[in-house]
Amino acid sequence: MKGKIAFEEHMSLHETLEDSRTFAGGSANWEDFARRILDIDSERLENMDRNGIEYAILSLNAPAVQAILNTRQAIEVSRRANDRMAEAVAKHPKRFGGFAALPMQDPDAAAAELTRCVKELGFKGALVNGFTQKDTPDSAIYYDIPAYRGFWSVVSQLDVPFYLHPRTQIPARAQPYEGHPWLMSSPWGFAVETSIHALRLCGSGLFDDFPNLRIIIGHLGEHIPYDLWRIDARMRFSPRGYTGKRYLGEYFKDHFYVTTSGNFCDPSFRCCLDVMGTDRVLFSADYPFETMEDAANWFDNTPLSEDDRLRIGRTNAIELFKLAL
Repeated sequence: MKGKIAFEEHMSLHETLEDSRTFAGGSANWEDFARRILDIDSERLENMDRNGIEYAILSLNAPAVQAILNTRQAIEVSRRANDRMAEAVAKHPKRFGGFAALPMQDPDAAAAELTRCVKELGFKGALVNGFTQKDTPDSAIYYDIPAYRGFWSVVSQLDVPFYLHPRTQIPARAQPYEGHPWLMSSPWGFAVETSIHALRLCGSGLFDDFPNLRIIIGHLGEHIPYDLWRIDARMRFSPRGYTGKRYLGEYFKDHFYVTTSGNFCDPSFRCCLDVMGTDRVLFSADYPFETMEDAANWFDNTPLSEDDRLRIGRTNAIELFKLAL
């Protein structure tokens, strides 16, 4: 399929590049990987062309800003990353868009940077790499807490999507992974961490306060669609202090979108479509952690009606991000 739109597509600054080394597939691949994630010009565009991807929304690699303990430094790195993405968008406005990197260490500064990126740079929303550390390495701040209500108010006013992207759990909170480091990141831990954060948002009253918020998560929903029936069933049986005005699953299905990034599996895709519906599922690749070839070849050939393939591969993104394509 030509004309696909992808938007879990990562770039890096030289100063955040090392954050991606452990995900690059081994030291033998590092040089090639580093070149691909730093490039936001000819090589990336040629790769997109070969795989029928018309447009990509760029985002900063993980955890990057979210792991910077000093708030002032986090603000400065966010701004540099966003300005670098803006250069690529200005050079290729029909091919690239931008997701703002945000210094969530300071909710007011994050809101101000998002406002700058949307209103001045034309960005399509934000992508934040999970929880944020601040001041001490053992800290982990989640965005359902009251201190972030002002930030979410600005997201709501700007009316742009917020992509909640995974990150690896910090050592102080990673006891279940001891002796099994392979569990911590993309094979398992990413989905555990991101799904917990997403469900916290659902159960916090956030979507009652801001009913137009739209949150995106990748990897076919970080396991949540598969488990959503059981989550609601068990919470009806034993709410355990849940104070939501609606079932948690209703919040999820009304406020979340999921992408195919990095999860090119037909049975998982079928489950996701059954639970979320075709209007809430969108194509993405997760480049360069996955190849565009793998993402595109799978999506172009997975059993779908051509109307649904067009909707998931293109139309949903045009509507969600209000793209003039």
